[in-house]
Amino acid sequence: MAQIATIASLALAGVSAYGQVQQQRQRKAEVRVQQEAAQQQQVAQQQVIATQTAAQQRARQEVMARTIAATRARMAASGVSPDEGSASALTAGMAADAAQDQAESTELLRTRLAAGRPSLLTSNGDFQGFVRATQSFGAIARNLLD
Repeated sequence: MAQIATIASLALAGVSAYGQVQQQRQRKAEVRVQQEAAQQQQVAQQQVIATQTAAQQRARQEVMARTIAATRARMAASGVSPDEGSASALTAGMAADAAQDQAESTELLRTRLAAGRPSLLTSNGDFQGFVRATQSFGAIARNLLD
């Protein structure tokens, strides 16, 4: 009888160990699936960010082209050659400011993608992104008001 109890307790221990191994495998599989889903979501978010950034860049380029054309037209209408002197310096300055703004925007995009942070609104306790965004917005507003 004692031997049957010993065999039964060994069998129960084996079944219990088997059950624990199966649970661990199942947990590992669930974690793997969750990690893959998170990775796919991050890739999708990065694609959305890249698409939005490209659209914003095109819009900035269009605004810049219209602003330069309007400035050149005003200069020509006032009798100043738009390709020489102060008119040329003005349009070159506008183009340089736009290029600097684009470089800052590109750097911000790289930083966001590298950090896996799709939005400046995502809290990470860092105000650096907000500061950069404010500087970029200020430069854009300055260009539009000039």
